[in-house]
Amino acid sequence: MEEKIPVLELENVSVGYDSQAGMVQAVNDVSLTIYENSIVGLIGESGSGKSTLGNAIMHLLKNNAVITNGEIKVMGKNIYSMGREELRRFRWSQMSMVFQSAMNALNPVLTIEEQFLDVFLSHNKNMSKKEARVKAAELMKIVSIDPAHLKSYPHELSGGMRQRVVIAIAIALDPKLVIMDEPTTALDVVVQRSILDKIKEIQKVKKFAILFISHDFSLVSELASRVAIMYAGRFVEITDSQSLSQSEQKHHPYTEGLMKAIPHLTADDVTIEGIPGNPPDLVELPSGCAYHPRCPYVHDRCMTERPAISKVVNREIECHLYEVVRKEVQKS
Repeated sequence: MEEKIPVLELENVSVGYDSQAGMVQAVNDVSLTIYENSIVGLIGESGSGKSTLGNAIMHLLKNNAVITNGEIKVMGKNIYSMGREELRRFRWSQMSMVFQSAMNALNPVLTIEEQFLDVFLSHNKNMSKKEARVKAAELMKIVSIDPAHLKSYPHELSGGMRQRVVIAIAIALDPKLVIMDEPTTALDVVVQRSILDKIKEIQKVKKFAILFISHDFSLVSELASRVAIMYAGRFVEITDSQSLSQSEQKHHPYTEGLMKAIPHLTADDVTIEGIPGNPPDLVELPSGCAYHPRCPYVHDRCMTERPAISKVVNREIECHLYEVVRKEVQKS
């Protein structure tokens, strides 16, 4: 059996923002491994820490944000032990990112071709402009855009085309890891579907790993093979995406709340339930389990003690409800 190669390894990673109120933990002690040729989804409400984690992996945290604990490895290399020049070469050749609001990520005063050439020539000094243009044309075909549009400026392309150009630029140097931070948010559902299909098609050929960040639960569960659910900076559940479509499977109360909030168009009786309350203030997190003020199953212990991670079949769940299962597994 062929051994899977870990592309991304997060080991007890915490990220804090230095604010006037003190250090605010936007990401708190998360661990995750992503293997080659796989798609892992990362979902949660706005402010849960998803984009902060994506920027931390790319070493693109803003000035007041710092890694306060843990280690981030891509292809076995610690990202935060690299010098500036090594990181510049490593970024995009081994890991790349499709940023949030990707349609606006392109430089408005440069043609699409110039932006491709910037990526190729800055990483490969021996490549000629002619070779770079040929590669750029090949990438445009991969994302189903006529290479004639290489001469276009971003404003001359539709939103869906710009989105696909950004994805093409992200995979230009055949990275092993591509982080996609809500890449289809601003698009209508038809264009969104075509881009997701294209992402899956390209990924099957190129075999890179994808960390797909979104707040769209149904979209991520359909695209990814595994899904990490994030709440208040922590992974409250990491699960096989198939279990999310099986009603008999038990999940973290927050995951269940997200599932109940999805409209099912094929059901006779469509009932949508929102999660009561609001996400917590990261400056003043609730004691114990951060989800307890919104949880329908809350009991006294939840308010004082943070739950340990319980392994339930193909899932890891951080919830006191599953501690009995965890103890039984430890005994056997």
